Amino acid sequence: MAKIDELFKLMVDKGASDLHLTAGAKPTLRLDGEMHPLDFAELSNEDCQNLIFEILNEKQKRLFIENWELDCSYALDGVGRFRVNVFMQRKGMGAVMRVIPTKIKTAEELGLPPEVLQVIAVHKGLICVTGPTGSGKSTT
Repeated sequence: MAKIDELFKLMVDKGASDLHLTAGAKPTLRLDGEMHPLDFAELSNEDCQNLIFEILNEKQKRLFIENWELDCSYALDGVGRFRVNVFMQRKGMGAVMRVIPTKIKTAEELGLPPEVLQVIAVHKGLICVTGPTGSGKSTT
């Protein structure tokens, strides 16, 4: 098992929404909107690159090196799927990984108001779901 896969498993086991890897900091989980550093050593730029490159294919590595940013997804059997954003910052390479829920919630589970249910029942038109990061666009 790749080292980063252990972090993904820990992330899911703890119910975290995000995993942050940043050069110069400990790996950090976002739990209920709050950041919680893990009991790991601070990551060097080389540590970050080694962890992140474990999940990238050659084309993705090349695109990252050319553009200094990359968005992709990653699936870990028996654990889940993750949205991955890789970037460069002042101290070096970093990444944020977000869990993609495996179960799609129903309108009732989401608690959508009747007005929204009426709008989504229409068979023509365009509905835009907008909002800041973490506001629930993907869940909607």
